[in-house]
Amino acid sequence: MRLLGLDLGEKTIGVAVSDELGWTAQGLMTIARKGKKQDLAQLRSLLEQYACRGFVLGLPRRTDGSEGPEAERVRKFARSLEGVFQLPVYFWDERFSTKVASQVLMQGSVRRENRKEVVDKLAAVIILQSYLDAQSQSNQEEE
Repeated sequence: MRLLGLDLGEKTIGVAVSDELGWTAQGLMTIARKGKKQDLAQLRSLLEQYACRGFVLGLPRRTDGSEGPEAERVRKFARSLEGVFQLPVYFWDERFSTKVASQVLMQGSVRRENRKEVVDKLAAVIILQSYLDAQSQSNQEEE
């Protein structure tokens, strides 16, 4: 079952997709947000293209684990996804995902102006891959 991983920002949405077996995450794109209707239309196109059966949405938490206004914004967007697409939305703690993505890009000597273009996509990959790894670990423990 393929999943779309999303790193929801105010200006952009980083997007990643899992492979069909749910083992690996690959970065797809960064969507420039143009309004709810346009954002959902782009996500619909990706859902259809990759035959995805759900979403993994990065949930921003504070360092103490509590949720703030950013988390409520993400939860509201998740309710829109569920209502429009009738697909499950799974949340994954995204603390530090953008920071880790930025560090990976810096270590890879990606120029600053180029990092801005891919950091959200890479953050979506980190969120989705972390979720997939946790699911795999959970499945192994049940066996």
